[in-house]
Amino acid sequence: MRAALPWFRGGGRKLPSRFVAAAAVAVVRRYEVERAAGRIKAALSRQRHRLLLQRVLDAPDCIMTSEAVVQLCAAIGSGVLPRATPRWWMRQRTGGTWEDLRVCDDTTDYYFREKLHMSRRVFMETTEACAPHLQRQVTFYREPLQPEQIVAYALYRWATGESYDNNTSSFGMGRASRVRAVRDVTASLLRVYGDKISWPTGVRKHVVLRAFQDKGFPNCHGAVDCTHIYVDKSANAPSENYFDRKHRFSVIAQVVVDLDLRVLDVFVGYRGSCHDIRVIQLSSLSRRAEEGTLFRGLPVTLPGGVRTNEYILGDNWYPPSEWIVVPYGRINQHPDE
Repeated sequence: MRAALPWFRGGGRKLPSRFVAAAAVAVVRRYEVERAAGRIKAALSRQRHRLLLQRVLDAPDCIMTSEAVVQLCAAIGSGVLPRATPRWWMRQRTGGTWEDLRVCDDTTDYYFREKLHMSRRVFMETTEACAPHLQRQVTFYREPLQPEQIVAYALYRWATGESYDNNTSSFGMGRASRVRAVRDVTASLLRVYGDKISWPTGVRKHVVLRAFQDKGFPNCHGAVDCTHIYVDKSANAPSENYFDRKHRFSVIAQVVVDLDLRVLDVFVGYRGSCHDIRVIQLSSLSRRAEEGTLFRGLPVTLPGGVRTNEYILGDNWYPPSEWIVVPYGRINQHPDE
């Protein structure tokens, strides 16, 4: 190579100018050729798109139906016709539960009700109300989770009872982030909707009492019952305390509702092995009822000659008292009685 090109030596010598000019001309010509080829390809693509669209529009109604369908599919695939929002004929899957919730199509509301047990409208209203308490500051190292994602995970976990360790959904969150999300959403809901859980007063109280009276229960405020909320096995307490009669780890939630299922009182936290009687005896509901701060209406006489004040209804798990009316059990009675 050095013998063929005697001018190529060490010592910092430069190439002759004629070689530099020839190389530059070659580069320019190559660029012009590629640019012309790109224009030709774009023109051919536009011509093909117009031809496909024209074939679809000109196809006869009866003879060329099959061919028109094929041409239409080809036109949509090539981008001639805009692709509308798909209507599902089967459930589509994307990047997990959170990504599926973000998809907007004709089954969005159904998916929200299935996963979060609420409509998308209620979810958006809840998120908007809690967002100021869930905002996180953007740092140099990471971008924080958005309030919509945090609220969606907390609602999903409450709706499904899924534990932190057995997380089968995909929200793009680690275990520590999931635990913190549930705690933060709980605190924000109590802060925003704390006044929603309260005993009825004023006009609302008269409406509730009248509704129960029409059902045959004068002076009745609502009904009480307990349910189990399943939790992870406690690490710092004897596990048998949380082992309930359904052979799962849980805590008990005592809830009082009115005739429209509005929540009037909630008492949560006792271990799953506790009996309903024990829970209501330890609750603030029992304390306020015994102090006379809840049921202060005029006494009435119920069918059968029973004279009582205001009260709530309970099942046979509760003992009868002055403010809890339970059904008769194991007694043959007439339906009117």
